Amino acid sequence: MRIIGILMALPLACIMLVPQHALAAENVDATDETQTNFKIQQNISIIDGFVQNNSQARIPYNYPGYEPVKNPEEAGREAILAKYSAKIASANFPQGKFLISASAYTASADECGKSNGITASGVKVMENRTLACPPQFVFGTKVNIEGYGTFVCEDRGGAIKGNHFDMYVKTKSQAFAFGRRNLVAEVVLD
Repeated sequence: MRIIGILMALPLACIMLVPQHALAAENVDATDETQTNFKIQQNISIIDGFVQNNSQARIPYNYPGYEPVKNPEEAGREAILAKYSAKIASANFPQGKFLISASAYTASADECGKSNGITASGVKVMENRTLACPPQFVFGTKVNIEGYGTFVCEDRGGAIKGNHFDMYVKTKSQAFAFGRRNLVAEVVLD
């Protein structure tokens, strides 16, 4: 019985190994390997001892007249805020850096009176972008907050007066962890 099992297993093993060996032999073509190495060498460079991938380097993003493609949500946001752009040009903003009292808020119903996330300017809230500003700051005004980045005035609030600004965050735990902080800010004029 063992001999019959071995005799049946031997041809099966040959059938399984021979095609794989033949396929492996086809891939070891010297010209393909050389071309692959050439492409790899073409897309990398060593700068200050570090290997840099240059596969994106040939895409001309900074040519004159280039505008990045915007998704429909971003295009809609810009269209809504565009109606305030004339007011931004004539607004009297603080010159240079100024101190703000910053806190964080969410789009929950107990804070905003509604939970759909639509701001007073008409756009939907977005983390790391939406800022509730005092009335003297026109919707669409960009404010750079040191250590946090550039935010856009898109919302108002009953307690947002003087130098109090509210940064939008997604969760209440983030808002409570942020608390209230005195931060340095500056209006960004395009």
